[in-house]
Amino acid sequence: MNPDPRFWAVIPAAGVGSRMQADRPKQYLPLAGETVIQHTLGVFLRHPAVAGVAVAISAGDPYFHRLGITAHKPLRVVDGGAERCHSVLNALRGLAELAHPQDWVLVHDAARPCLSDRDLETLMQTLRDDPVGGILATPVRDTKKRATPDGRIAATVDRSQLWRAFTPQMFRLDPLRQALERALAEGFLVTDEASAMEHAGLAPRLVEGSAENIKITRPEDLPLAEFYLARRRAPHTEETP
Repeated sequence: MNPDPRFWAVIPAAGVGSRMQADRPKQYLPLAGETVIQHTLGVFLRHPAVAGVAVAISAGDPYFHRLGITAHKPLRVVDGGAERCHSVLNALRGLAELAHPQDWVLVHDAARPCLSDRDLETLMQTLRDDPVGGILATPVRDTKKRATPDGRIAATVDRSQLWRAFTPQMFRLDPLRQALERALAEGFLVTDEASAMEHAGLAPRLVEGSAENIKITRPEDLPLAEFYLARRRAPHTEETP
């Protein structure tokens, strides 16, 4: 066991974001004076406990290197894969040259630019001694319905134990790599890193974070993200939990 594990960030950024109906992948859309991915990376690059960042981009990506991102810590760029899980796995393998197998890795969506410094710190401090790791999430507040194939309500779902999964998702490097490799080898559909760890028989911890940690998916998400970022920069404001 590594006596003093470090923290690394992995940003899968190889998606095309077709639902945005934009002329470029959503992570490169302008947002509050920068691009979406620059806001995302900034949270990790400025945190003193994050040792470095690995970004997985699509082959032939013409946008990332034009951003001219400067970092005072390792910023490794690797090729992404066909799916998110392949991109994360490539990034983990790239980090293996820099990190200890038991170092912590925080996997975060490139299209979640509103992660707060406070939530990142809470996640790291809550999980740093956890035997498994876990994820940022928030309890479900809306009434949930299960639908029939023809779009009618089949049932109302009990929401008392339901959470919305966010990122970062924080696990140790080697166990996460092994869990992803095993899931892919067995043909298991990996929707996030936690699902790979669950498939390996582990129970990740849920750490409550702010609902402002939205994922840019549709055009209407951009002005909402800009509102959250602007309010955070304003003096004497508090984030909404």
